[in-house]
Amino acid sequence: MEAKIKTAIFFTLILAIALPKFVFADTYGQKVNFFVESSYDISKRETISATLRHIGVKAYFYIEDDWWEKLSNKEKQETLNRIVKLSQEFDQRIYPILTSTFGSEWTPGIDKDERITVLLHKMKEGIGGYVRTIDGYLRVQAPESNQREMVYLNVNYLSSPLIKSYLAHEFTHLITFYQKTKKFGVDEEVWLNEARAEYSPTLLGYDDEFLGSNLESRVKEFLNSPNDSLCEWRNRKADYGVVSLFTQYLVDHYGIEILKDSLHTKKTGIEAINYALEKNGFEKRFSDIFLDWILTLYLNDCSFGQYFCFKNENLKNLRVTPSLVFLPPTQETKISLVYNIKDWSARWFKIIGGNKGLEVEIKNLDAPNLFVPYIVKKDGAEIKIEELEISGISKKITFPTFAKENLSLILIPTVGSKLTDFGKDEPTYRFKIEITTIEEKKQEETKEQKSQKELTIAQLKAKILEIQREIQRLQKLLVQLLAEKTTISCSKITKNLYYGIKNDPQVRCLQEFLKNQGKDIYPEGLVTGNFFELTKRAVIRFQEKYKEEILMPLGLKKGTGFVGPKTRAKINQLLAVSVK
Repeated sequence: MEAKIKTAIFFTLILAIALPKFVFADTYGQKVNFFVESSYDISKRETISATLRHIGVKAYFYIEDDWWEKLSNKEKQETLNRIVKLSQEFDQRIYPILTSTFGSEWTPGIDKDERITVLLHKMKEGIGGYVRTIDGYLRVQAPESNQREMVYLNVNYLSSPLIKSYLAHEFTHLITFYQKTKKFGVDEEVWLNEARAEYSPTLLGYDDEFLGSNLESRVKEFLNSPNDSLCEWRNRKADYGVVSLFTQYLVDHYGIEILKDSLHTKKTGIEAINYALEKNGFEKRFSDIFLDWILTLYLNDCSFGQYFCFKNENLKNLRVTPSLVFLPPTQETKISLVYNIKDWSARWFKIIGGNKGLEVEIKNLDAPNLFVPYIVKKDGAEIKIEELEISGISKKITFPTFAKENLSLILIPTVGSKLTDFGKDEPTYRFKIEITTIEEKKQEETKEQKSQKELTIAQLKAKILEIQREIQRLQKLLVQLLAEKTTISCSKITKNLYYGIKNDPQVRCLQEFLKNQGKDIYPEGLVTGNFFELTKRAVIRFQEKYKEEILMPLGLKKGTGFVGPKTRAKINQLLAVSVK
């Protein structure tokens, strides 16, 4: 009898191993006790009970029982409706787009099921979701494993549009686990792992509408702490901000293939990025791109060079505000500043003022190497970009006519020595900036300056009279132009427009349209192709005129001046009527 029982048990185990997982697939209403990450859970729980509330094509959706039972019947139905929509979004967009870009997750995986598991439970405020790589191992190896391809989402964000971005982000981590860890037996550097996940919402189009997007929150987090290291990872908001903006820049200029190819190699982190750059035929390496990026964070203007701007329309106006060093104009000045810096971080300083020449000495106190890209601005317009590499003790830069030429100097010190094995507590290095005013070097008058001095009073008066006549002529012409109905150069506005865009045909079309709306909308009527203050005010007047169609659906009472989807839809509607 005992022998027969043992035989039966053995045969059952063989079946459990050999049969496909769909025989044991999860069923609707199934209740499961899951291990969760206590540091993220709102009550620091280690396990929770959850019930399967929806089965999609590619995912099971479990909801925490404790949260669910406190809902009214109406709230439960609304929750189920949101889960169904999220499931459809995952099946139809998130899963196919991300897997076709980066490769698949482990499927059928450790649980022998082609669906992943999504668990929604109560988490701390500000946490969108997470993945536990421990779930990808058997319990004999990791006792707290859920033995599933699994992501965890904060149930409190289920009613937010951001829930799609959070699901895309976490699913990208599942892909990385399989494509990097399982295939090559290496763990990706955390910062690069997060970089791919952070870019996924942009890849899916979830960041196109900037207001309220995941990208908007990352911009705010970065600007709150722009000196954060790119590669050190402490799991803080600043870490996500810096890695998100670097990745936006990287893909802008070098393509999504860099993220993809850096995943499909046993190399990790910076070495993986360099591998992908070389594979795709680029001469630049990670360190070159990082230096271009920190310059872009101050300049962000393609007219200074193709690599000194973001191409993402939502990041056109992003700029770091440097620490200001003002030199008093009435006295000689000597300033000494000591700062800390970490690998792959940067600081921005702007030196202005004074009435003399300028000497700046930068001392490397203990860094393996110190790079200092710097920008010299003349009258706020012309610029010159240079770079110092301080592998020794110090280097000086001198500007004998700093005040006379109305110059400003922007210094961007950075360190880039470590290439791999980044943790949460990287070493800090120190550098010193010594700023000294010096006597300006006198310059000889040019021929042009001498000839200007020789102009007689009569010549000056004649010149002034000529200018006044020209002004009168232009004023009359302007009045005529404002009175005329402008021909609109396009039939549709196809992209978002906002303050700061220059020399853009769609901005020109927008201005033509606004001018034709009348003087109460755009009294100035200027058509320049540049989106500045007058155009912004005109857009605001237009938005408030049609507030029921543009502002109220977004919960806004006043115009923003940002030409987004709602504003474009109304403009295009009126354009279509005018064309007919």
